[in-house]
Amino acid sequence: MTALSLRPARRAVPGVFVALALTLVIGWLVVMLDGGQLFNQSTTVSLLHVAAGLGLVAVGQTLVILGGSLDLSVAFVISLSTLVAAEAMNGSDGALLPAIGLALAVSAAVGLLNGVLVTKLRINAFIATLGVGLLLKGYLDNGYDGPAGESSPALVRTLGYQRIGPVPVSFLLLLAVTAVAWFALARSRFGHHLIAVGGDPEVARLSGVRNDRVLITAHVLCSLCAGLAGVYLASRLGSGAPRVGTEGLYDLESIAAVVLGGTALAGGRGGVLGTVGGVLLLASIDAVFNQLEVDAFFKQVIRGVIIIAAVAVYARRAMRKAGS
Repeated sequence: MTALSLRPARRAVPGVFVALALTLVIGWLVVMLDGGQLFNQSTTVSLLHVAAGLGLVAVGQTLVILGGSLDLSVAFVISLSTLVAAEAMNGSDGALLPAIGLALAVSAAVGLLNGVLVTKLRINAFIATLGVGLLLKGYLDNGYDGPAGESSPALVRTLGYQRIGPVPVSFLLLLAVTAVAWFALARSRFGHHLIAVGGDPEVARLSGVRNDRVLITAHVLCSLCAGLAGVYLASRLGSGAPRVGTEGLYDLESIAAVVLGGTALAGGRGGVLGTVGGVLLLASIDAVFNQLEVDAFFKQVIRGVIIIAAVAVYARRAMRKAGS
């Protein structure tokens, strides 16, 4: 069996979408009994905005996890990219495209560094990306006390707040990025190689796959997705924010969405469609809790329980398959 004969798991795990449907139905009932309304336009728009930001990061995180790696620097990449974009724009529509290009280029450079540390220096992905994240944190903490720069008005109007009906343009961007990632995993040589590397690196290498190149590419794409999420957040905030990534817990939340979507943390199994389901599930839980004005601590406890339960279910499934 060659690496090219391996195919990614293109079907999203049904469980996450069943859980999403149940969450929305139960949440609707509970909110209605509490005197509120879950499915009004403002709540729907807010839910999709939350999903857009987290989803962009989670799609990139899916790629590195599928390859058997991990990226804990994404939260700091998001913060850095908001600042790079906003400071480069400085409130000018004329600087919009160069500023976005610069933010994405800086993000890609961070991803390249992560990939080189993991593949060439053989540093554990957890340690390597955490170390890079701490380097970025040091720069952000030392260089910024608060918001900086000013986002382009055109960016704020379009990506930040424009919508088609109840669907924000930012969520359409997430769908587009997801479609590109799905196509890359399902139809491209890179996707087949990435799944092969995550499934069994040694078998992939013996089959002719250049493991290092594949993982470096995955890390660059992951950081690009985080940079794109940063540009989106800059459009929402109107400026750069040095702590927006860490305060939003985008590193841990993105990994949680990937796991909820059925992608194996060991790599080699999963897909971006399931990840989007996980993102929508987390965003829906937030929307329900916000309507009920649930305490923030209790909200995190419930989210943690859901993630642990999901991992336990997937682990039992994997054990059953291994034993059969």
